[in-house]
Amino acid sequence: MTVHPIGVNTWVWVSPLTDDALTRLVPRISGWGFDVVELPMMSTTDWDPAYAADLLAAHGLGATVCAGLLPDHDLLTDDAEVLARTGDFVRGCVRAAATVGARVVAGPLYSPAGRRWPLDSAGRRDALARLVTRLRPLAGYAAEHGVTLALEPLNRFDSSLLNTVTQTLEVVDGVDGLGIALDTFHVNIEERDVAAAFRAAGNRLVHVQVCANDRGTPGADHFDWPAILGALADVGYAGPLCIESFTAAGLEVPMSVWRPLAASRDAVAVDGLSFLRALMTKDTSTIAVS
Repeated sequence: MTVHPIGVNTWVWVSPLTDDALTRLVPRISGWGFDVVELPMMSTTDWDPAYAADLLAAHGLGATVCAGLLPDHDLLTDDAEVLARTGDFVRGCVRAAATVGARVVAGPLYSPAGRRWPLDSAGRRDALARLVTRLRPLAGYAAEHGVTLALEPLNRFDSSLLNTVTQTLEVVDGVDGLGIALDTFHVNIEERDVAAAFRAAGNRLVHVQVCANDRGTPGADHFDWPAILGALADVGYAGPLCIESFTAAGLEVPMSVWRPLAASRDAVAVDGLSFLRALMTKDTSTIAVS
């Protein structure tokens, strides 16, 4: 079984991420034994990439970057000002990723989370064609910086455009260098077979986020985790598994987390790390996740 690096997204504790929050969190994340910190970007000015790079290096941690579009960002609009602002944001995320040594910028890089609208077949074809055209120069810019953009499908309550791997491949296959990011939370809602969905992404899969089916601690759920890891091995994915969960307040995006998902925010990270480590050494019998 592939032994993946394990990461944790700072959204477990705080949003938006700041330099002060990183200063507090990074030593703890390193001390718990994580390999990677996932750095979310909602604005290119929330945290300083150069500072983050030095801090992570000092604690022996790698980085990944995820990005979400706010309501004033959108790659599907015909508003030239919004398109320009969105392109500037994505390019800023790419430069930040390159600075911290992250190889991927992952996320729903097409429209803000929560944007939903009816789409007939003709409307979907038009939207996907526009998205492909607008992603091509951004994916090329990312490649020039040694970074891959990874498009993430969201569940039906967060988006009406890309919900499944098959739908996402319609875009990814049309853009050189574009990859797919998959999150167990969304996959569980939209796909009939979770492991098969990871397998369907094939060699376009470049980033994986993990959590329980309720967005809580990995392992405190109904997932067939050995089957998921087997699917990742089948497609040759050897990258990190990044725990992504959210606090119940303070988020700038509508993640609909209304209750505590574990005994504490730290428990989501620590218990999830323990479960995933044991899973990859085939010793889950002694791990109890609550």
